[in-house]
Amino acid sequence: MPEDTTSAGPTTPAAEKTPVRGVIVDWGGVVTIPILDTVDAWLRSEQIDRDSYRAVMRSWVTDAYGDGADNPIHALERGECTDEEFERLLAEQLTHLDGRPVRADGLLARMFAASALEAAMVDLIRSLRQAGLRTALLSNSWGNGGYARHLFADLFDVVVISAEVGMRKPEERIFRHTAALLGLEPHECVFIDDVLANVAAAEAIGLVGWHHREPGATAAWLTELLGLPLT
Repeated sequence: MPEDTTSAGPTTPAAEKTPVRGVIVDWGGVVTIPILDTVDAWLRSEQIDRDSYRAVMRSWVTDAYGDGADNPIHALERGECTDEEFERLLAEQLTHLDGRPVRADGLLARMFAASALEAAMVDLIRSLRQAGLRTALLSNSWGNGGYARHLFADLFDVVVISAEVGMRKPEERIFRHTAALLGLEPHECVFIDDVLANVAAAEAIGLVGWHHREPGATAAWLTELLGLPLT
């Protein structure tokens, strides 16, 4: 995923302008530990050549958040190709440090095997629900096995996973779809994501955006925004 180097969010609490009634959060890198840490663990474990990985990801991610129409990430996240098809395409671009080819079968599961829940964010989402806010998961999916689905009912009123709805962030329609499922207008919702392009897209249609970097800052921002004791 791309790295972002911009401000962490609005400087004036948006609750002064309109009441916030819902909080929409990303999964990977928000409810879980940072994606870069997870991928780094995989690269080290399998001795994947980092240059080969960076080259393909730089190209694919740039296109995925730009104007690229025929992009493997687009297809995977919208459910337009199978996990197996994506794994084959990605494996063809990678090598091990010793030059051996990378096995395609199960590549996505291996890539995200080191992912772990961010306990502070799980607790924060529970606190939001207990405070009476509606909560939603909005995730661009890379494979079907990376979600702790047994927690969904406890954490979220609504779950939107890109490949299951045929839409992906940063498309406007997926933000509107998620807000509608919550029974809210976009301007009544906060959106939290670790990818700045997604935050910017949400803000463009009226959601209150926050660029997540670590749980403490996110909890402090929500506490100020909502006027609730979440930290």
